[in-house]
Amino acid sequence: MKILVTGNAGFIGFHVAQRLIKRGDDVTGIDNVNEYYDPELKEARLTAIQKLAAVSAGSYRFVRAGLEDKAAVDALFAGQRYDRVIHLAAQAGVRYSLEKPQSYVESNIVAFTNLLEACRHTEVPHLTYASTSSVYGANTSMPFSEHSGADHPLQFYAATKRANELMAHSYSHLFGLPTTGLRFFTVYGPWGRPDMALFKFTKLVLEGKPIPVFNHGNHTRDFTYVDDIVEGVIKASDDIARPNPDWNSKRPDPATSSAPFRLFNIGNGKPEKLLTYIEAIETALGKKAIMEMLPMQAGDAPDTFADTSELTRQLNYAPSTNIAVGVKKFVDWYRSYYQI
Repeated sequence: MKILVTGNAGFIGFHVAQRLIKRGDDVTGIDNVNEYYDPELKEARLTAIQKLAAVSAGSYRFVRAGLEDKAAVDALFAGQRYDRVIHLAAQAGVRYSLEKPQSYVESNIVAFTNLLEACRHTEVPHLTYASTSSVYGANTSMPFSEHSGADHPLQFYAATKRANELMAHSYSHLFGLPTTGLRFFTVYGPWGRPDMALFKFTKLVLEGKPIPVFNHGNHTRDFTYVDDIVEGVIKASDDIARPNPDWNSKRPDPATSSAPFRLFNIGNGKPEKLLTYIEAIETALGKKAIMEMLPMQAGDAPDTFADTSELTRQLNYAPSTNIAVGVKKFVDWYRSYYQI
């Protein structure tokens, strides 16, 4: 298929693009390669994709632009007929949204509007986009279910991603654009983001510096290895969203609709304590961490736990990587990439 992957210099977009190229798809990637974190890492990902495409059945072309630029988006779609669009570009980061909310408006709201319009006017058969477990916010009913409400986000990043879900539904309803939103749960693995805990902790432990352990390490996270995420993303993209014939407007299900719209949790379904995660890092590194115990950060959820039963039932999704294996794979990559 001919597939557009946005944010393909990013962590998840990089892995999704590679998997699609390996299976023989023709991938167009777009990314503005911003400086939110190390651009050299993003450039290295792009180089790795190009090298893979040179020896694979699929093809690859890259466009360096931001989706908030409507002219760039229009040019991206001009004369093109994409079989699928997988939207992974966004301004990420919970903490950063407290400091620079305007960048989230531009990258997550304006950019998504431009993309929805382009998909609508070129009649894209299916748009799959990244949401986040952070939309559950103040909800503490575990495990998190797509069929429960998600209307109390605790930070602006989550608010913009929840807005994306609502925007997608309006386009599914008004224009019949099939959309699937995927709520990611704490993704980790090789080529990961330097602002995420695994990357920061690994770097600090190797340097013999203390790692900040918020909430005294007592909160839990549904850590999900990137290969398991990629499997779910591609399965969801391949399977075009359809209206739910049993949807009832008097008892509306938030995860489905009378329009071709749906939401899925995509996680490991096995929450682990942060301290267990740190132990896996120590084992993989063969070195003990110096832990600085701190209180909970503003905007953090104490726990996350994905109910992935819908994704399993509908798409046969089956995450298979435990944190000991996944963390070791990251550490092996980290040592190799930074020649440690």
